[in-house]
Amino acid sequence: MAQSASSKKWMDEHVSDPYVKKAQADGYRSRASYKLIEINDKDKLFQPGKIVMDLGSAPGGWSQVIAPIIGDSGHLIASDILHMDSIIGAHFIQGDFTEESVYNEILTALNGEKVDVVVSDMAPNLSGVKTTDQYSSIYLVELALDMARNVLKPNGNFCAKVFQGVGYEEYVKDVRQSFNKVVIRKPQASRPRSREVYVVGKGFKG
Repeated sequence: MAQSASSKKWMDEHVSDPYVKKAQADGYRSRASYKLIEINDKDKLFQPGKIVMDLGSAPGGWSQVIAPIIGDSGHLIASDILHMDSIIGAHFIQGDFTEESVYNEILTALNGEKVDVVVSDMAPNLSGVKTTDQYSSIYLVELALDMARNVLKPNGNFCAKVFQGVGYEEYVKDVRQSFNKVVIRKPQASRPRSREVYVVGKGFKG
């Protein structure tokens, strides 16, 4: 099957991407690892011994960053509807966390404890229709924020990928309702043409 012009452009960009090459050299599963590394360098989201939830975790690039930081005394719960190969230090739960059975499995894994940090790199399957894709992406980050409000400890942290567009400003305002400090990050590993940014909330109000 012949490639479309857009898919060929994406593939050419992907192959030549320095972060893709760096991820391969460093053993990370995704170039997205470097986005979280930069965010954590600035915002200090993770510390040893903390409990962290990684939503939309597959293929595992973020979990690979988090697990060594929180260490053996920490607890990392990763979840995605897609399969994720095992990562030392990560407890992976496959499924849609909005379904009761999956949500209950996550709560069981927490064993009654609250979470220090919730992160989400979730993105929808793109349809190519900008308006539809934007609504889908906002819906996902709203779900991530709902999860954070349900499981975070007071003063806990939150980080989620959001695409700028319809609903973005309202979403940021909503995050500000629940956190003492909210900043917007655009990591260097995020392609300049991408509308993605990362909303970081610190100090969950409970």
